[in-house]
Amino acid sequence: MIQTKKREAGFTMIEIMVVVVIVAILAAIAVPIYVEYVKSARASEARSVIGSISNSSDMFYQTNGEWPSSTEDLERQGQLDLKRSTKAKWQFELQLSDEGGQITATSSEEMAGGGGHQVIFNRETGKFTGYGSKGEE
Repeated sequence: MIQTKKREAGFTMIEIMVVVVIVAILAAIAVPIYVEYVKSARASEARSVIGSISNSSDMFYQTNGEWPSSTEDLERQGQLDLKRSTKAKWQFELQLSDEGGQITATSSEEMAGGGGHQVIFNRETGKFTGYGSKGEE
């Protein structure tokens, strides 16, 4: 009678370790990209509202001959309507002038990403910087 050795099916420890290393490398690449994507998505609401504030500020200036000092000025004139949820998550600061100026949105603790993050819009250059922008915060 001839005895044959039966080979057991399964993976060796080396094969499992190689797979774990590959998964770890992929995670190290994907996680930072995902985190930046989430920051950008959270800041997109502020960027959208800042665009509305900028346009409303231009209309306010054409109507009143002066720049608004706050979003409340724009709301009182009926040129801007901010949602309550947006006001809870972001506070907006206007520093406007004939040369351009800037509009700053600062997140509150109500925002999922936490408080203290700033999105800044430079009206002269038309560019956003700060939270959710590439290479920032």
